[in-house]
Amino acid sequence: VLHGDSFDVANKYAIQRAKDEGMSFIPPYDDELVMAGQGTIANEILRQWRDVEYVFVAVGGGGLIAGVAAYLGDVAPHVKVIPVEYDESACLKAAFESNERVILPSVGLFADGTAVAQIGEKPFAVIQLQKSDNSGPIVERDVVLVNTDEICAAIKDTYDECRSIVEPSGAMALAGIKKYVAQHGIEHKNMVSIICGANMNFDRLRYIAERTELGECKEAIFAVTIPEEKGAFLNFCRALHGRNITEFNYRASNASAAQVFVGISLKGGEKERHEIYESLTMQYDVDDLSDDEVAKLHIRYLIGGHADIENERLFRVEFPERPGALLTFLERLGPTHNITLFHYRNHGAAEGRVLVGLEATDAKQNPDGLIETLETITYPYAEITNNLGYQRFLK
Repeated sequence: VLHGDSFDVANKYAIQRAKDEGMSFIPPYDDELVMAGQGTIANEILRQWRDVEYVFVAVGGGGLIAGVAAYLGDVAPHVKVIPVEYDESACLKAAFESNERVILPSVGLFADGTAVAQIGEKPFAVIQLQKSDNSGPIVERDVVLVNTDEICAAIKDTYDECRSIVEPSGAMALAGIKKYVAQHGIEHKNMVSIICGANMNFDRLRYIAERTELGECKEAIFAVTIPEEKGAFLNFCRALHGRNITEFNYRASNASAAQVFVGISLKGGEKERHEIYESLTMQYDVDDLSDDEVAKLHIRYLIGGHADIENERLFRVEFPERPGALLTFLERLGPTHNITLFHYRNHGAAEGRVLVGLEATDAKQNPDGLIETLETITYPYAEITNNLGYQRFLK
């Protein structure tokens, strides 16, 4: 029976139904035998790899980390057990800070497998136990908090390495390793992340793929104000000094300046992102939206609107997906024709696809001039000025 929109609602319903109908309730984590069963994972880890030094565990209700830590704290107390929580449902971190279990007012549901508002009573008691050699608590109090983008990146890492698709909560431990290593500058240590779930909704994969590049610091997104004039777009691309553009959204307006939404591929992570920002601010009014949740979730899909532009024609253009191909297209197009609309997004395919609006300023004197220009570029194209979606929302 599926009931409610969160774990806590479903859990209360299950307990009540078991009581009302005389059934046996099997807790998902708040039970000694359940924790002991989950703790056998630690036994398997040590059998396969005796030299492990860190084990990272995703935390929801706490049963998994309690069982794993109890075993390692007794059999291999040198191993550090690091808890990892989704930053929108960090009930263990809240309990550590308060020295008692607390109920979170709300939890984020992206990592739904660990979306628990309160750490389990019995797991929390185990988590606070000391190791057999009295070297400290069996679970480190340094909870690693990971966000949506970092989890998405870990899902991709798991797929690339193992060809396994895991759910967001299942990838949290790996996301925690990556963040912990970066924060503490750790090298040459043997670390294990426990994959604890593969209950993936297939429809969610598209969203995860979209957020992965940002989570891995391989993409940055910016809002940039450029002059509303011919050649401005080309000059902006040149200002990026050959960096690969992953996305470009632009719609002309009647103002003297235009707002563009641009994604840029990164090779140097956060450092390069800041370098790009500093470089662009020397020529343009720029805002870095890479950490803006609204921009990543909504704004990037809403760029557009109607524009009163006479003689505008719409084209779909394909070009080989490689660095510099977009800049080559713009240079071949030249400053002759005013770009009134532009949408491009790298989707990892062999061909890049651009939707471009061009103002045919010489439409009366040379009605075929725009087509002649496109022919010289040699990229496959098709005019779609009569497209229904364009007519209704963008023309």
